[in-house]
Amino acid sequence: MARPAPSPLYTLRGAGSPLNTLHFGCCEGDPPLLFSGSGQGSVHVWNLTTRRAERVLEGHSGASVTWLNTLHSRDTLISQGRDMRVCLWDLAEGRGDVTDALWTGSVGFCHCSLLETGPGRWLLAHAGEAMEEVKIIELPSKSPVCSLIPQAKLGMVMCIKLWQPDSSPGPLLLAGYEDGSLALWDVSQRSVLSRATAHPEPVMCLDFDPAGQRGVSGSSEKSLASWMLDGQHRLQRLAVRRGAGGGTVGSPGVAVLGLGRVRPRVVVAVLSGRAGLKVGFMLAVGVPGGRGEMVTS
Repeated sequence: MARPAPSPLYTLRGAGSPLNTLHFGCCEGDPPLLFSGSGQGSVHVWNLTTRRAERVLEGHSGASVTWLNTLHSRDTLISQGRDMRVCLWDLAEGRGDVTDALWTGSVGFCHCSLLETGPGRWLLAHAGEAMEEVKIIELPSKSPVCSLIPQAKLGMVMCIKLWQPDSSPGPLLLAGYEDGSLALWDVSQRSVLSRATAHPEPVMCLDFDPAGQRGVSGSSEKSLASWMLDGQHRLQRLAVRRGAGGGTVGSPGVAVLGLGRVRPRVVVAVLSGRAGLKVGFMLAVGVPGGRGEMVTS
């Protein structure tokens, strides 16, 4: 029998529209923050000490905000919207200005993936104009690095994860596609190292733990698939989970899944259309069917 969900510490209300994405921003000595992106294009910055929104950012012309992250510190926010733009925000000293923007050309739901490569330098992977294309650029210069398009007909790219393994000179990227397959890309060589079928339906979300070499993905048929990478960077499917007691996992296809080791004072934000999925010291979950409500536990 599945264990019951933990009781919420409190509920945050007032975003005004359904929420698509959450991101914690915590800095020692400062009040913890929670960033939320709504379906009406707003980014709310919540103070978790006062449990109120400190400010509301508007930069996506009313288009849904689908992904949020911070660069180096919580004073620089990066957001992705359905207006086909990725925006950089300056939040230092109470500011809330868009300092730069990138046009992606993608009308899909694929979230960006961010990798820090050095002090003040990052790689950003995002879906491109072609439905199966992943583009990678360098930040803050916005210089193009490469474009990854599979030779096989896999359909639209649905989700991506970029990371730097210890055993490789360059970064690797995992991509989930419309045909239910996963592909592992060597970014430096612009080549597919391995490919495997994870689901009979489109892969809607994935996450990967580089230390454990294991990952999990969700799809629209309400199941979670677990898989791993072997020593030769080959994808190996392990199992499919359909929920405890023969049930189904509630809408994993719209969940933002998180893996990895949770350390003290590290908080995790997870949002699902119907359920949150994550073990951590702090969990923020959008209330199903609510208009901008979040519970933290």
